[in-house]
Amino acid sequence: MHSANHARENPRLAGRSLPVLLLAISAFVIVTTEFVIVGMLPSLARDIGVSVATAGWLVTLFAFTVMLFGPVLTGLLSHHDRKRLFVGLLLVFAGSNALAAIAPNIWVLALGRFLPALALPVFWGTASETAAEIAGPGRAGKAVSNVYLGISGAMVFGIPLGTLAGDAFGWRGTFGGLAVLSLLMALLLVRVMPRLARPQRVQLSHQMRILRDPVFLANIALSVVIFTAMFTSYTYLADLLEQVARVAPAAVGWWLMGFGVVGLAGNGLGGLLVDRNPLQATLGAALVLAVGMAATVPLAGNQAGLVVALAIWGLANTALYPICQVRVMRSASHAQALAGTLNVSMANAGIGLGAIIGGGAINHMGVGSIGYIAAAIAVVAVLMVPFIAGITRREAR
Repeated sequence: MHSANHARENPRLAGRSLPVLLLAISAFVIVTTEFVIVGMLPSLARDIGVSVATAGWLVTLFAFTVMLFGPVLTGLLSHHDRKRLFVGLLLVFAGSNALAAIAPNIWVLALGRFLPALALPVFWGTASETAAEIAGPGRAGKAVSNVYLGISGAMVFGIPLGTLAGDAFGWRGTFGGLAVLSLLMALLLVRVMPRLARPQRVQLSHQMRILRDPVFLANIALSVVIFTAMFTSYTYLADLLEQVARVAPAAVGWWLMGFGVVGLAGNGLGGLLVDRNPLQATLGAALVLAVGMAATVPLAGNQAGLVVALAIWGLANTALYPICQVRVMRSASHAQALAGTLNVSMANAGIGLGAIIGGGAINHMGVGSIGYIAAAIAVVAVLMVPFIAGITRREAR
């Protein structure tokens, strides 16, 4: 009898795991689209005749678009059929990457970055919520981290290979390849992904009540500071490797791949630790992040030392993605999709701020300064954790 029940449940379990797998593959394409420009900033800047710091504004444009439009778009779309929603989002990425590939100037390229930035937060808010619902209580962190394997996959293969492809075929070829991958994923979702239960529609005004929750707002603020720290340095990592560590431009992609390989371990570790204590996981990862970023420049002249510093940095960097997402979603009493998207939106505020701060630091103090400045911002995040823990305890009474 037990064997029969087990046999009947296996297809059900497989059916539940398939959407998570598809979401992870879609995440790979989406995150590669978002961040591939980071690895190509030096070559793109040279090609269009602007400074690396100026080209960095394309990162800021994407990030601030996510921040400004993400919450409202997710609140309006989160009740739609998930299969159709995900297919539509992948088609937006296909079209916008194609536009970026044929852009005749930086303004059209900026439009090609603006359009997918509208779709990204809707994907992250709904995909994270869907993964958490599939897994059930107590396993949400693991499920979200499984979706976030798409992030690690992008950092291990997507961004570095995009950088290498950009070196071999030009940055336009990289965007063209992403357009094809996005279209392929949309077609696979149509063909393979089963229909999911349509979420109940919740009025946007009701969902927005989480903005009155001090615990939620404090956790959102913490995500902003953490992502500002991360992207003050990560936005210009390729430039740092070229200018400070004297890595040949053709080899930068391989170094970024090594950075991402370590991130695979960080992603799994982050998903495991956040289920136990989200705030403690945040504190520990932010401390490790600060150490890795600060150590990179002084160790840049020693290849073995540079590898160790980048490994520490990469481990914490990727771990903080699922840690921040789950921590914020748990701090919200309702409207999980909106909570997840607000975290992605405000994290992108941090990404945009980080790109601005890092670009300013490069212009005034040189690229070698960004690791120290980013580490100082990470320390601010560490100092925020006890304060947020106090707010959480007070509100729980």
